[in-house]
Amino acid sequence: MASRGSNSSTNGLLPTSRSGRHHLDMESGAKVRLPTEFGDDAASSKNDDHDEDDDPFDIAQTKNAPYATLRRWRQAALVLNASRRFRYTLDLKKEEEKDSRRRMIRSHAQVIRAALLFKLAGERETGLSTTVTPATPSGDYGIGHEQLVSLTREHNISALQQYGGVKGISSMIKTNLEKGIDGDEADLVKRRDVFGSNTYPQKKGRSFLRFLWEAWQDLTLIILIIAAAVSLALGIKTEGLSHGWYDGGSISFAVILVIIVTAVSDYRQSLQFQNLNEEKQNIQLEVMRGGRIVKISIFDIVVGDVVPLRIGDQVPADGILITGHSLAIDESSMTGESKIVHKDQKAPFLMSGCKIADGVGTMLVTSVGINTEWGLLMASISEDTGEETPLQVRLNGLATFIGIVGLSVAALVLLVLWIRYFSGQTKDTDGKVEFESGTTSISKAVDGAVKIFTIAVTIVVVAVPEGLPLAVTLTLAYSMRKMMADKALVRRLSACETMGSATTICSDKTGTLTLNQMTVVEAYVGRNKLHPPDDSSQLHSLVSTLLSEGIAQNTSGSVFEPDGGEVEISGSPTEKAILSWALKLGMKFNSIRSESTILHVFPFNSEKKRGGVAVKGTDSKVHIHWKGAAEIVLASCTEYLDSNGCLQDITKDKEFLRAAIDSMAASSLRCVAIAYRPYELDKVPTEEENLSQWALPEDNLVLLAIVGIKDPCRPGVKDAVRLCTEAGVKVRMVTGDNLQTAKAIALECGILYSVEDATEPNIIEGKTFRELSEKEREEVAKKITVMGRSSPNDKLLLVQALRKGGDVVAVTGDGTNDAPALHEADIGLSMGIQGTEVAKESSDIIILDDNFASVVKVVRWGRSVYANIQKFIQFQLTVNVAALTINVVAAISAGRVPLNAVQLLWVNLIMDTLGALALATEPPTDDLMHRTPVGRRAPLITNIMWRNLLIQALYQICVLLVLNFMGNSILGLKEDNTQVASVKNTVIFNAFVFCQIFNEFNARKPEELNVFSGVTKNYLFMGIIGVTFFLQIMIIQFLGTFAKTVVLDWQHWLICFGIAIISWPLAVVGKLIPVPKTPVSQYCRRAFQPCRRRFQRSRTSRNA
Repeated sequence: MASRGSNSSTNGLLPTSRSGRHHLDMESGAKVRLPTEFGDDAASSKNDDHDEDDDPFDIAQTKNAPYATLRRWRQAALVLNASRRFRYTLDLKKEEEKDSRRRMIRSHAQVIRAALLFKLAGERETGLSTTVTPATPSGDYGIGHEQLVSLTREHNISALQQYGGVKGISSMIKTNLEKGIDGDEADLVKRRDVFGSNTYPQKKGRSFLRFLWEAWQDLTLIILIIAAAVSLALGIKTEGLSHGWYDGGSISFAVILVIIVTAVSDYRQSLQFQNLNEEKQNIQLEVMRGGRIVKISIFDIVVGDVVPLRIGDQVPADGILITGHSLAIDESSMTGESKIVHKDQKAPFLMSGCKIADGVGTMLVTSVGINTEWGLLMASISEDTGEETPLQVRLNGLATFIGIVGLSVAALVLLVLWIRYFSGQTKDTDGKVEFESGTTSISKAVDGAVKIFTIAVTIVVVAVPEGLPLAVTLTLAYSMRKMMADKALVRRLSACETMGSATTICSDKTGTLTLNQMTVVEAYVGRNKLHPPDDSSQLHSLVSTLLSEGIAQNTSGSVFEPDGGEVEISGSPTEKAILSWALKLGMKFNSIRSESTILHVFPFNSEKKRGGVAVKGTDSKVHIHWKGAAEIVLASCTEYLDSNGCLQDITKDKEFLRAAIDSMAASSLRCVAIAYRPYELDKVPTEEENLSQWALPEDNLVLLAIVGIKDPCRPGVKDAVRLCTEAGVKVRMVTGDNLQTAKAIALECGILYSVEDATEPNIIEGKTFRELSEKEREEVAKKITVMGRSSPNDKLLLVQALRKGGDVVAVTGDGTNDAPALHEADIGLSMGIQGTEVAKESSDIIILDDNFASVVKVVRWGRSVYANIQKFIQFQLTVNVAALTINVVAAISAGRVPLNAVQLLWVNLIMDTLGALALATEPPTDDLMHRTPVGRRAPLITNIMWRNLLIQALYQICVLLVLNFMGNSILGLKEDNTQVASVKNTVIFNAFVFCQIFNEFNARKPEELNVFSGVTKNYLFMGIIGVTFFLQIMIIQFLGTFAKTVVLDWQHWLICFGIAIISWPLAVVGKLIPVPKTPVSQYCRRAFQPCRRRFQRSRTSRNA
């Protein structure tokens, strides 16, 4: 995932996403300020609302949160086991070390480059010729590996020129600059052997033994181990080896079991995160091999590959520019400076890891993997999966509060029991006083004190829920794995849970709400509508020639015509549709491109909604071709060619053509116009520098054709939109298309309910919204349902306005220019198929199939994460309250506890690990989508949860304390001795565990009466319940010596079962009790507000 406070990804050679490198369509990118340029501003604006005096655990958004905020909550947390509590949070110290290492490597690279430039400048001044070592052949290649690496890393332009430029290098490494390498397996293996592979050594993940080592470093477990060791020594001393080791040995065994289970759980989670990281790294991109564009993994790039570069792509390896038009690179990931660098034949070297900010081009790969500066940088930085989420932070706050209560109670119990013991008020099971001053030996007194200390420690074990924040990680890891199956790749953990709070989704149209399977279904040439649209017989040869030239040259797509095979068209869906239409009209793609020369390219611009190209034919005539949004290109036309090839004045026919565009748009067609104009050759700049700055003339155009492209709605998108609406999530369509097209698609998808709704401001143009004042935008934003003809900046303004209005905003985007909006939104959703690498790196979740239905599934999973955590909290707090109260009351009143250390460790294992696993992995239900979104500041423990847990906890406390004090008569135990006490305590322990098992079912459905719905489909839950039952029976029946239990007869088992099963009808009755709407936490906050203010004032005065 992208590192905080840095301008680069920490995923190595690979961008932090998985999708291929694809062409831009009519709704995506041109030159923009990349995320690295606005990161700090965005981060600071997002955290303006965090007052330094607020609760440090109340962080609404950890995305882009400053280090100070993250450090603050860590310092406020009461932690007994930092390695366990903070295992999956961001390691701030490591992050600072990473940043320092990055700066050092960047500085080193810059110093080397500066020294080389200084040397070259000196040689030019003194007139000395630069001496370059001649190329040394290596194997079958004309240049050695080291020379090739040095050439690119040092940006040695003199050496490049002496080697014959990019053509000379390509011949040395046996690459055809037009067709690429052959790409057969033998050739690829040979290249990898000589020049290396596009991978770098990654630091190995932590081993299972490492997790075991970390698991035992829990302060409470260490104290228990010490207590066990002392108990073992004293037991053997007083009772002999045969019986004296039971107490210490049983505690040791329980501790070892807890350590192993914890380590296994953490190790499994670690593997899940590791697999997800590998998935993120393994992106697909396009290369030219054997004359055709093929899609390969970035790991499979080899030296000699010819790679097309387009806006938003990441440079996959070091290389040299072959051809480029207006190519601008953002090198901030390597240099640390947010400066756009223009690339041409004077500055042809490209560095791996940099982003294409503008233009198009192709590059020849010369260095891969560890031989690139990017590879060296990434090999020195280990992948960190740490990243806290708002819920995780809040749970740390809850764990801190419970921990303080638990430690206070444990200290109180320890003090009371020690006073009772040393004052001679405690008696053993035979009725004898345990401590008599002057009579009891020191060893016996120490033994008694240690046992009391062990009781206090066990209270802390149950009371301090160190596993609570880890339950979030468990839930998120499970959800992330399942979301992969639902075509959503999570890049930022916090997005999983934030998506559950989303109140609005700003969605693109093309490919998200529609299928992205485009075909030309209508075409106008002049006033003549072609029937069918691909009938070339209706066109004059001049029109056909100019159309073919404009489409073949003014495209980011390509056509491969194999001998005897089917024609292969690559590019964005819009480009493919137009190329396919032109081929049916008779266009000879390869012939046209070889017969005319491209002079200059103006790549498609999402602001201007068009792209152009200047070409020179064999007759030295220059044509400037434009293609783009129909009404915008039409506005620049003064003439048109009719179907007979005659030039006509367009003035009197513009209304007809506009009506044709509106008619196609109303049929939900995307309208694209194709136009050209002749140009004088002598007006074309001759110098390369001037040519690159040349602004293509865009007036006095001659209209050639207007086409209507059909992109049908995705099946099921209407249901998905309806589901969102029912869930309280408003869907807004934000598209670059014509407002009429947007309206038609919105009606078809169910975003607009009726034609009557299609009025301003429900439906608005980006330009109109852009021109409003900031306050007006905030008011209008709430009402907007469809925004047409929007630029990426309009999308950003909409996101900002909605967030200021209190909405939690999810936004989809695919173009480079969408990066600011993706970065600014609460949840940025980039497209896996059409998305550029820049868009993906700015996003939080990648929708792998570009489908809106997958976005809705992400909402379901987001809500499921929050709901599952709440289930676990309810279950754990019930155990906490019950176990704590039972032991405290029994200890203070009777001087001994019914639940001993081993038993409480077993309960802790059920509660912390198995309980989290059972409840945190509940799959999402349809009921989740019938609730309103959870607010940012909504209490973690709702009134419903308080009601449920208090009812269950009070029931357990009452029943088990009655058993503790009146158990002998209730259970029919006549004598009052050690054996009878053991039976009574075993029944209490068994009933307590059974209550937790049965209560686990209640926790599944905190608000529903039927807690069993869907339980049989959750095999993991049923398996954990079964395993817990089995282990409990084993403990009672066969491990009594260790657990200090005795074998129970069937009547006692029946009593335990009866006590536990009452929790089910009790839960049903409890759910009929109404709860107040005002959260309990609000009452508590009001009560403690004066104390908190006094504390804050005193802290402020101390700091001052």
